[in-house]
Amino acid sequence: MHFSDLGLMAELQRAVAEQGYDTPTPIQQQAIPAVMTGQDLMATAQTGTGKTAGFTLPILHRLASGGNDRLTRVARTPRVLVLTPTRELAIQVEESVRTYGKHLPVTSVAVFGGVGINPQIAALRRGVDILVATPGRLLDHVQQRTVDLSGIEIFVLDEADRMLDMGFIRDIRKIIGLLPKQRQNLLFSATFSPEIRELAAGLLHQPVSVDVAPRNTAAETVTQKVIECNREQKKDLLKHLFDTRGLHQVLVFARTKHGADALARTLDKAGIKSAAIHGDKSQGARTRALSEFKDGKLVALVATDIAARGIDIDALPYVINYELPNVPEDYVHRIGRTGRAGMEGEAISLVCHDERPQLKDIEKLIKRTVERVVVEGFEPSATAAPRPPQPPRGQRKAQSGHGQPQPRTQTAKSGKNSGRPQQHHSGSRHR
Repeated sequence: MHFSDLGLMAELQRAVAEQGYDTPTPIQQQAIPAVMTGQDLMATAQTGTGKTAGFTLPILHRLASGGNDRLTRVARTPRVLVLTPTRELAIQVEESVRTYGKHLPVTSVAVFGGVGINPQIAALRRGVDILVATPGRLLDHVQQRTVDLSGIEIFVLDEADRMLDMGFIRDIRKIIGLLPKQRQNLLFSATFSPEIRELAAGLLHQPVSVDVAPRNTAAETVTQKVIECNREQKKDLLKHLFDTRGLHQVLVFARTKHGADALARTLDKAGIKSAAIHGDKSQGARTRALSEFKDGKLVALVATDIAARGIDIDALPYVINYELPNVPEDYVHRIGRTGRAGMEGEAISLVCHDERPQLKDIEKLIKRTVERVVVEGFEPSATAAPRPPQPPRGQRKAQSGHGQPQPRTQTAKSGKNSGRPQQHHSGSRHR
């Protein structure tokens, strides 16, 4: 199948061709026709499946092929609302809208917190067709009456599972309550927990279901390996891998913000150009680090789980789990950053004695045993003492009974300005 077989208007086919794409991915083949006919959609899609184009292309088609009088109005209210969990994803989605809609009279804006609201207000007043937003900042605009959601015709809830993980369920329900009852709804999630299914049941009307891959499985194009070592060997082992394997453009995952900063400094001092990206960094620093990483100016980008959700690089060759996540599903999301768009990738996990329970849970989830490798000079000690067991995410305390600090999984803060960066809208790019 080719994009020309999907019935998209010529302007969209031209934009797709200019990006070098000819064949739609499985989710695009299934989602685009359903969205174009106005049906509700419930889609299971991992990162790297092409889901963003899977909904932006048919939405642009629907806006531009009907109601052109509304598209050219000076004072227009948003017709499409895309709700995303993070600022990085909001930027990515809005960039996709502009990339594919470049030959159409469609405007878009992304709004999110962490910066002044006034430039966003000005952009909304100029009129916008497609609004991409994070929940907290959107509700800020609603409270200040600077956005009108009464004209929303299509509502997209992207990465719904991450939304719930970050505690946005109340905000989502509040936003849904502000939308017109007659509208098209599209829900995308990497996993479908009972909570997601409950949300979908109240949101979707006779939806088309699209499931492009078995849930909670890792991409077949990703080679997975575990290197067993002692906890105190990890930094030297990581530097050894860079030195001996000539690694480049490596996304390294750390469990905490503090750990990400410390690891980036260690690599940088060793001559491995690195930067950290996490929720406490300013949006300017995050955007700059990501741009330098994409351009190859950085060898390594050290990230926490939530910060990495907006990283979208088709040809990313390596992911290294410096520390395993406490939640098995996060492992799937992490390694899904590589092996995208049919490219091959490699995911390496440095696993010490006390992380073996997490590794066991991960292997149970992905239904396979990951190959173990021992690097000469970094053999794990048979007598290494494990740390005390860690309680589930969100229930951990800073100290255990042994008086030893426990790693803390990054969680989203509640409040209006939690984890949201500077404004980014059509007509201006922040790199």
